Amino acid sequence: MTDWTTVRSSDIEETYNRIKGHKGVLGVIIANHEGVSIRSSLDNSTTVQYINAVKDLTYKSRSMVRDLDPQNDLTFIRVRSSKTEIMIAPDKDHNVIVIQNTKD
Repeated sequence: MTDWTTVRSSDIEETYNRIKGHKGVLGVIIANHEGVSIRSSLDNSTTVQYINAVKDLTYKSRSMVRDLDPQNDLTFIRVRSSKTEIMIAPDKDHNVIVIQNTKD
């Protein structure tokens, strides 16, 4: 897991572009835990919608993992539907959200 607080903006941009270039990727969002988009390939309203949904899901998922084992922590969430797959890499200060087409 990447510690985004120590990563330079050029590294964030490189990672963002690398993920965005993968086949089937519909969108990439990097957001802080206050819900502010640092970088997004989606329009503003869609970005805000994903950030808010992911913020709640990440909080609940992290709580569940820690309830089951207080020494453990959440590192990755994958939600797959019939149309898309949402992959979330929560970090201490940021969330990386990738929306991918499941048809590819």
